[in-house]
Amino acid sequence: MKFLKVLYLLTACALLNACNNEVNQNVLTTDICILGGSEAGFTAAIQASRLGKKVVLIEPTGHPGGMVVEGLGKDMRFGNARVIGGIAREFYEKVEAHYGLKAEFENPKWYSKYEPSIAEAVIEQMLEEEKNITIIRNTRIKEQNGVEKKGNRIEKVILENGSEIKAKVFVDASIEGHLLHFAGITTESIREGNEKYGENLNGVQEVNTFKQFTVDVDPYIIEGDSTSGLIPTIQAGELGNHGDPSHYIQGFCFRMCLTKDEQNKLPINKPEDYVSERYEIYRRYLKEGGQLFKPEANRHNGKTDIGSWHDLSANLYGENWEYPQGDYEKQDSIIQYHRSFTLGLLWFLQNDESVDSLTRANWEGWGLPKDEFTDNGNWPRRLYIRSGRRMVSEYVITEHNVDIKVKDTVSDPIAIAWWPPDVHHARRIVKDGKAYNEGFTHVENDGTWKPFKISFQATVPKKDECINVLTPTCLSSSYVGYGSIRIVPTFMIMGQSVGAAATIAVNENLDVQDIPFPELEKVLLSQNQLLALPDDWLEIITKNN
Repeated sequence: MKFLKVLYLLTACALLNACNNEVNQNVLTTDICILGGSEAGFTAAIQASRLGKKVVLIEPTGHPGGMVVEGLGKDMRFGNARVIGGIAREFYEKVEAHYGLKAEFENPKWYSKYEPSIAEAVIEQMLEEEKNITIIRNTRIKEQNGVEKKGNRIEKVILENGSEIKAKVFVDASIEGHLLHFAGITTESIREGNEKYGENLNGVQEVNTFKQFTVDVDPYIIEGDSTSGLIPTIQAGELGNHGDPSHYIQGFCFRMCLTKDEQNKLPINKPEDYVSERYEIYRRYLKEGGQLFKPEANRHNGKTDIGSWHDLSANLYGENWEYPQGDYEKQDSIIQYHRSFTLGLLWFLQNDESVDSLTRANWEGWGLPKDEFTDNGNWPRRLYIRSGRRMVSEYVITEHNVDIKVKDTVSDPIAIAWWPPDVHHARRIVKDGKAYNEGFTHVENDGTWKPFKISFQATVPKKDECINVLTPTCLSSSYVGYGSIRIVPTFMIMGQSVGAAATIAVNENLDVQDIPFPELEKVLLSQNQLLALPDDWLEIITKNN
């Protein structure tokens, strides 16, 4: 408990701008400026700092670590821990050590069950040890004229708090890709459709059986009357043809962290903006005999990491398509709606008279942990944005990279992607008079996918668009290709590699497109990155699919 208090004090100190070189200056000049203290942002900053560069890290939420510190903890499966090296490996070793455990990277079934607050304390401590890092919290790039360029070079970024940061190299480590967008770099956010890259899993999915409704749910306000309109969470529109482009993208959710610990629990109160009609689909689902998702104590100290990938859960399919290209106001409103809906759903599941006794029992007694997200009403500060803007560069990661039948020819790897092309349902429509989920591409158990090397080329933009920006999170990839690289450990690994690449660009005054890979590879290997697949990778994924 004493260790916990020390780490919490450390975090509080950082948030009060008393630690970690916090500043409120108008103009800063640095070697590398990183937008987004995501899973990739904090590792990029640490790596560049360890290589002697001055770094400014901008974190809009005030809490570096991305989804690692916002409730998500179960992104280790299929044996992918085998390729976690470098700073990511250090992180997992430190959080396991806090619990008196050792990280089991060689165990395909292992995953770290850390609490968000412990992950945050560890990350803050790791950042605090790096004296070359200056963190600017709780602000973001100005939406209008927030990026100044000279030709194809970014000169500086201007923040909403009035600060200006001049740097030699910039890194967009956000999920939203704001820096890329404001800098005029080409990005994409929709499901492109199969034709564009010769894929099979992109665009509209004509047949969806995975996480499809297990019971028939009437979608109309007046049951059986198609003229009465649709109940909430269902969108109008036809299914469309398989593989057609679609602006609907996979659903977002909060990774809910709950507890039953009476000494560390706040009750789920009825939200002031609670709207009973929002949850009509849940009533009908239960009435038809459906069984809803439920919490389980799957992390240390009895806390939860509740994902949403079920037929009916907290994923708001079809409610987020405006987010990637939306302005700040639109994005903030979508986040707030998800928060309002999800808190209301928790109250509904615990209190609504239409909820059956089994479902109510599953949710009874769960509340918000007092020691998590203490500056945000004990609720995660980040919505789990599974897909934002993706850069479009000369090299594009697609479904073919992960196809087990296609030989991996990448010669400049900076990380290993070890995840199937996993994208969730994108919308909920009416099909044959019933509610229908569309968009899930689930292939993890069918033997069609493989781990693959992520090319450095996917992190750099086209040279005529910008020569001094890199991204470890908005990689040049198709919608489906991104589904294999969008997980926490991969982002952490990518961030470190991009931090090293940015350092080389600064040291040698190079355009990022001209960084020699042999030199980058040498640096990454010296920093304990793992860039090659283990010889037994096929056996690992075969046994653990």
